[in-house]
Amino acid sequence: MDASERQELLAHLEKMLETLKFGSVTLVIQDGKIVLIERNEKVRLQSNKHR
Repeated sequence: MDASERQELLAHLEKMLETLKFGSVTLVIQDGKIVLIERNEKVRLQSNKHR
């Protein structure tokens, strides 16, 4: 991975982490290289006591 690829990867990760409130970011690695970044976000709903 060259310096420009590393900067692009870090920029993507930083943007995902800045906007994520609840959830996870998963890196998929093949042959020692990151090939996929997955973001799973969870949305917590306010509980409704009148149900």
